[in-house]
Amino acid sequence: MTRSTTVKATLLAGLLAAFSTSAHAADLTVGANIGNVPWEFEDASGKVTGFEVDLVNEIAKRLGKTVEFVNTPFNGLFPAVQSGRINMAISSITITEKRLESVSFAQPYYDSDQSLTVTAASGITGLKDMGDKVVGVDTGSTGDMWAEANKGEYKLGEIRRFEGLQPAMLDLVAGRIDGYISDIPALLYYVKDKPELKVVERIPTGEKYSIMFNKDDPLAAEVNTVITTLKQEGFIAKLHETWFGAKAEDTTSTVTVLDMPKAM
Repeated sequence: MTRSTTVKATLLAGLLAAFSTSAHAADLTVGANIGNVPWEFEDASGKVTGFEVDLVNEIAKRLGKTVEFVNTPFNGLFPAVQSGRINMAISSITITEKRLESVSFAQPYYDSDQSLTVTAASGITGLKDMGDKVVGVDTGSTGDMWAEANKGEYKLGEIRRFEGLQPAMLDLVAGRIDGYISDIPALLYYVKDKPELKVVERIPTGEKYSIMFNKDDPLAAEVNTVITTLKQEGFIAKLHETWFGAKAEDTTSTVTVLDMPKAM
């Protein structure tokens, strides 16, 4: 073999090794709807951050695994975990009986409700003022399901669907929708430094957030055990203070160790 051939072979081997490494760079592939503030979003430097990102990174660390976050529209998270394209999914995903029929969840770590957000100039003070108004929701979310189920009671007008908070907020500020129904923690975080926007009503739904897996994936039980440890150590409660500026209540799933949810 000539020196030229040897060099070429060495370069080819290096390229193949680099490709193999990049193709298997992470032990865990995590789907997330990036832009879901404050759960998973890009900071000013372009780094993916957020409450659930911090949580998943710590879980992976405890499991001795590496993580890759894959930006995925909310509705795409469900087929992605079921097909095995991702190992697990986050994006303030609510545990529901319907979802438990086809996917698995670790124990919840956040209790949430929905909320109605409007512009301060609109004069809207709550759902009672939303008759014949255009309301925005996130496609396939609990807010979407709530709006459909309660459209008649509140005489809601058109329901428009968005892929995340940012495009919905742009349309709200521009007057293309009159109100936006979504998770209250995300909205409170978003509007705290925006006096032109107001969260005017909490919509009780009894929601609890968790990490989603393919149905009966053993990884769900492994992650559930780590979440128990992180609750007992106060790690998740500290995350709550970091991201929401308030102490987590002792009665919530942020602090209380719970069983893995099962389909009834």
